[in-house]
Amino acid sequence: MTSEKQTLWRDKALTASENAASENIVRVGLDIRESAKSYDILIGSGLLAEAGERLAGLLPSRKICVVTDETVAGSYLVPLMRALDAAEFKACPPVILPPGEETKNFKQLEYIINKCLSYKLDRNSTLVAFGGGVVGDIAGFAAAVMMRGTGFVQIPTTLLAQVDSSVGGKTGINTAAGKNLAGAFYHPKIVLIDTDVLKTLPPRELKAGYAEILKYALIDDPAFFGWLEENGEKLLKGDAAAQKYAIEKSCRAKAAIVAADADEKKDIRALLNLGHSFGHALEAIGNYDGRILHGEAVGIGCLLALEFSRARGLCPEKDVERLRAHLQKTGLMTAPPFDVSAEDMFARMQSDKKNRDGRIVLVLARRIGGAFVARDVDGADVRDFLKNKFGA
Repeated sequence: MTSEKQTLWRDKALTASENAASENIVRVGLDIRESAKSYDILIGSGLLAEAGERLAGLLPSRKICVVTDETVAGSYLVPLMRALDAAEFKACPPVILPPGEETKNFKQLEYIINKCLSYKLDRNSTLVAFGGGVVGDIAGFAAAVMMRGTGFVQIPTTLLAQVDSSVGGKTGINTAAGKNLAGAFYHPKIVLIDTDVLKTLPPRELKAGYAEILKYALIDDPAFFGWLEENGEKLLKGDAAAQKYAIEKSCRAKAAIVAADADEKKDIRALLNLGHSFGHALEAIGNYDGRILHGEAVGIGCLLALEFSRARGLCPEKDVERLRAHLQKTGLMTAPPFDVSAEDMFARMQSDKKNRDGRIVLVLARRIGGAFVARDVDGADVRDFLKNKFGA
């Protein structure tokens, strides 16, 4: 990645206001340069109760359908539906999915679309993705393909979804060949991030989301990494101010990157995949059965990316160990909770979406805060590295 490309998005991120404490609701704007598409990301306490009034002046129709999962429905569906009803939305019966990564499949996608069509939704209607990354990905994909595009709103309820998957317009499902290999770029009309829902999020889910926050620091913000070293444990213990700051910081970083490279046609947006080539392979090996969550796999993947960078003489040992120490201090995984073979791992990595012309493409790092896209990776080097880590 050239320094010119890096400056393209980094300057915008640094000049944006980062003072989250001055008001209850923070607005992060996402303006995509290659098109007229733009939308707001609102972050703050109490946004769930305000959802109806926030959406009322934005959506072209009051016809709306909420897509969620059983876990979120049990905790927060009633207050959301009340908020929509108070704003006189014509809400269809919500589509409630099973929780978990295994839900991101063609069968559940078809189920969502058929339910929405049975409710007579049209192109002016809106699907509300109300849940974590799985719900956001599959509901967004359904909105993208149903009648070639209906309205779409993101109300993320996990830390991972709030800082990453709800922002940027990537939607999709998993296939037998790998994770997120069917999908579309399809942006929501707005993202509403209510930080209050994190109060009931299990500690493991918080840690999974924290790994994605850590990713932004590793990409191009060493100062933020230092902040996380000082405040990460406090964030994970539920400190609302620390959580809000980290969410805003992450959303600003991602919004700036997406604005500069919305469709991942340059080596800018691909930076957001730091740790994902290794992480997605680990998820697939684990059969998406819950033994390793997406964020947990990304955390391990970031460490593997820095370790591989070190093996190629790119990243200093002290930065690799600094990351490892922080993962251990915050209670995040540094190795998968199941056996992994190098050959299985390598085979999975060969199906990654970033790969081109049969060559593995990885996001590597010259240091903490110095990530770059490497298109000259020798597959033999990757295989040897994996053999040293996991055995043949």
